[in-house]
Amino acid sequence: MALTGITRQGLACMAVSVALLWGCLLSERWIVRQASVEQARALQTLKSLRDHSDQPVSVPFSPVPRPLHPVVG
Repeated sequence: MALTGITRQGLACMAVSVALLWGCLLSERWIVRQASVEQARALQTLKSLRDHSDQPVSVPFSPVPRPLHPVVG
């Protein structure tokens, strides 16, 4: 005769806990895989941006003419 036992409610709680644990583990693997894909895509984008040739830009100009030397007074 058993003095203690696991009730149906206890078994159900354990089953739910195990299912939640597996769900967390599987979702973590999926998130890590997606992060790796995004990292590879970002690195590829950076590489493609670096491969572009530099383009010269125009010389900036001041909209308000300023004196070349400071004026005192």
